[in-house]
Amino acid sequence: MAEDSLTLTRLREKFAANLLETHSFRGDDTAIIHSEAIVPVATFLKNDSELDYNYLMDLTAVDCLSLGNKHRFEVVYHFFSLSTKHRIRIKTPLGAKNPEVDSIASLWAGADWYEREVWDMFGVKFRGHPNLKRILMYEEFQGHPLRKDYPIRKRQPLIGPGSPGQPIPK
Repeated sequence: MAEDSLTLTRLREKFAANLLETHSFRGDDTAIIHSEAIVPVATFLKNDSELDYNYLMDLTAVDCLSLGNKHRFEVVYHFFSLSTKHRIRIKTPLGAKNPEVDSIASLWAGADWYEREVWDMFGVKFRGHPNLKRILMYEEFQGHPLRKDYPIRKRQPLIGPGSPGQPIPK
């Protein structure tokens, strides 16, 4: 039975108080956890020799505004074990007001860019991130364009030559 995967069994044993839900579908394991548990869970997945989740495939977010969920955002992590060829999706729900979760950039250097992208596009802050600033949009950009309530016709501040505070080219 897929529900009895080694990864989900080990997570249930070690983090029962922090697990909100687990499920498996066609070999894809998913664990939904409390946001404060992301660093301990990620550390466990990476350092446990049997699990050996040594590759962070992706880190993204979902705006659940129109999905009828109690929470506004989900931060979604996809981990892969190169040695066992197993993968797991970890989700952590966040509220609408001040969405924040701890950074895992100290565990995976690649998380640096993923977390910056999620901050830039969704406005989710990553506590302890070494350089949380925009990566896709320019610094003066106002708002977070992948939020469902972002006004698509919003005018943004002008930047570049000739904009306020910038020299006019001759």
